[in-house]
Amino acid sequence: MLEGKIALVTGASRGIGRQIALTLGREGASVIVNYNGSAAKAEEVVKEIEAAGGKAEAVQCNVSDFESCGRMMADVVSRYGRLDILVNNAGITRDNLLMKMSEEDFDAVISTNLKGVFNCIKHISRQMLKQKGGRIINISSTGALQGERNSSIYAATKAGIMALSRAAALELGPSGITINCVLPGFTRTNNNCHVPHTIDESFIPITPTGRVTVAQDIANACLFFAGEEAAQITAQCLPVDGGFSGTRAVQVAWNASMERK
Repeated sequence: MLEGKIALVTGASRGIGRQIALTLGREGASVIVNYNGSAAKAEEVVKEIEAAGGKAEAVQCNVSDFESCGRMMADVVSRYGRLDILVNNAGITRDNLLMKMSEEDFDAVISTNLKGVFNCIKHISRQMLKQKGGRIINISSTGALQGERNSSIYAATKAGIMALSRAAALELGPSGITINCVLPGFTRTNNNCHVPHTIDESFIPITPTGRVTVAQDIANACLFFAGEEAAQITAQCLPVDGGFSGTRAVQVAWNASMERK
């Protein structure tokens, strides 16, 4: 499906990013596995892609650093000649009540989650314009649609990613570059296995599909947006949460009505 394509996934050493990288590699893309602090985990992803017959390499870059992003993208283009698929997945959170949030935590979340997406798109857009095509997939969150307690800044950055994606899609679309967002809800990954499975049990009854979302579900959505079948789809934001976010308001209203009876 993606034979001959060059893909870069930020924050790909673990969690959702790891699964996206593995999936793109399995489908034939040469994958640049970006990481910030965990070189060993990034190399594990590279080895897993290679063991399955794919091509990959690990590249360190803190996406919140504008100049570092520029060097990473220039190096990719210098060695590969192009970049066909960019998945902006890197993100952090500093969960806390808004009134307890420090300025340092605010700046850190904004810098990685939102500025990081800007940095990567900014530094690769000229190359994608030159090659007259590209796929940019930004990982947002269903928290951007409805907000989450203790995650106000995280939700704000993810809403910002959606707005940035739609605006950039207008600018880059005439050159064959699509920009879409994938919005995970609560997702089981190898990075949150410490979270009690009682959380899963609370989500399952109120999720229309009857199961918790896993990282492969998010990777499948990214794979679709990365392929030729999605060439006419841009500026879209796709929740991948088993329908939870789409029915949450109805569930809340129904529960409230039942409590009043």
